[in-house]
Amino acid sequence: MNKKKRTTTLIIAGLVCVLLVVGIILTNTGEPKPETVKEVMKDAVVHDSNKINFFGIEVNPSVISAYTVTCIILVFALILRLFVIPKFKKIPGKLQSLLEMWVGFFDNLAKTSSPHLNKFLGAYVFTAGTYICLGTLFELFGIQAITTKGHSIALPAPHADINAAIQMGCLSFLVILSGGIKANKLKGVGLTLKEFSLPISMSFRLFGALLSGALVTELVYYYVTLSFVLPVVVGVLFTLLHALIQTYVLTMLTSVFYGEVSEVSEKKPKQPKKKKNDKAAVAA
Repeated sequence: MNKKKRTTTLIIAGLVCVLLVVGIILTNTGEPKPETVKEVMKDAVVHDSNKINFFGIEVNPSVISAYTVTCIILVFALILRLFVIPKFKKIPGKLQSLLEMWVGFFDNLAKTSSPHLNKFLGAYVFTAGTYICLGTLFELFGIQAITTKGHSIALPAPHADINAAIQMGCLSFLVILSGGIKANKLKGVGLTLKEFSLPISMSFRLFGALLSGALVTELVYYYVTLSFVLPVVVGVLFTLLHALIQTYVLTMLTSVFYGEVSEVSEKKPKQPKKKKNDKAAVAA
């Protein structure tokens, strides 16, 4: 039986390879591509070529992705609030367990990093983490859009645009600053501003991670000989890893720095001043 199974597996694998080779030969027409690989890679970074008409304004594809993801999250949250959450039970079902696990992860992250001031922090890291995760996974659906030049492109992740990544980094920094002000007033501002490079590092870490996956996928898709099966594996693998890793990294960094600047500093008790008579007595 083992030999028969192995033989059958080898035959199936051979047929798949043959079909892939035939597909490559049939689709390789030899026609020049409309864009060189350099132009494709450059446009994936700066988005200066393929733009989309949005109510008469030319915008980057990431803007459409951001609006779409935001609408999906808001509609899904409204459906959960009206039809799912009122039916929660003491013994949770699969959907309830999944929701509680997702919310509990960010809530525990906020409480662990900032045990003294974490209500707003928990709400923010939950919102930011959900947006980053779903926004990154949005790229997997390959939703098509027509550019101003008439080309069809797949909408990228919202944070594949450097502007969106900078916005998320700066917003996280402002949240950290608000925690410092609430706990330590002006001293909290000084503690937060010490980490002046924090929004830059968070922005470029998020943008660089998503961009690396997009560039690798674009490169694989560009060449016909690599555009069978391999892009699916590469695209799914990179997207899933980036969705989970970047969600955890940004929310963890925000929680840790928020906890540091919002920790109430203890005031040192003032020592009583010694009187002149006491000094004179000591000197005598």
